[in-house]
This record gives sequence, C-alpha cells and structure tokens, in this order.
Amino acid sequence: MHRSRLFAVLIDTPKEQASDAVEFWRQALGVEVEPEVGNEQFTILHGAIDGAVAAVQALDGDGDSPRVHLDVETDDVDAETARLVGLGAVQVGEWGGCRVLRVPGGHIACVVPVHSEAEVFAARARTWGA
Repeated sequence: MHRSRLFAVLIDTPKEQASDAVEFWRQALGVEVEPEVGNEQFTILHGAIDGAVAAVQALDGDGDSPRVHLDVETDDVDAETARLVGLGAVQVGEWGGCRVLRVPGGHIACVVPVHSEAEVFAARARTWGA
C-alpha cells in the first residue's frame, strides 16, 4: 500500500527565457517569486495554486521545449510508477531519484519522493493498493 498526490505544476522553459517567463507569471498571477534554495533551476510562484506548488523550471538541454508538466509525490516511487504505467503511462527517463513518464495525451508527469511537509502529505494524499 502506498500514497500519492498531485504536488506541483511546473512551467518548463528554456533556460535563456526563464527570467522572462518568471516575470510574466509573477505579474500575470500577482504572486511573489523566489528561487528554490539549493535548486535554483526552479523558481517558485508562491500562492499561485492552492494546495500545490507552481514553479517555472529552467531547462538546459537538447529537446527541452516549452511545456507544462505535473509532479506526483509519493511515499513509494516504485509502486506509484508501476501504478501509473499500468494506467497507460510510459517511463521515458529518470532524474535525481524521480521517474519521468509520458502519459496518455503526450504530457510529461514526474513521480517524485515526498517533498511536502509530513502533515500536508498525510492530509492530502490518496491511498492505493490493498
């Protein structure tokens, strides 16, 4: 048995355009922004989505085009990846302990270890399995 929840909506942006994207979303949503400490490729859009993280992610690499992707946090990355693959997702990569999936419809979703405060995860996560 494991638990998971939608954790984040990430606006993936080529690195050279990230500062313009951050400024656009800051003004468009009327939020404060702040680079994630220790992981500056992410700029958090504080308060943009109630109950989830919204951030601009600066991408650096071939084939990294602008897109939006979702992060699903879980207390069991292997089990949640298997569950989502069983629903039709295809694993297309791994990055920093996370699994990168292409889901039906072509979007990217990442399965990540729990990042939320323990009480937030406990209150909002769904339980899967018997």
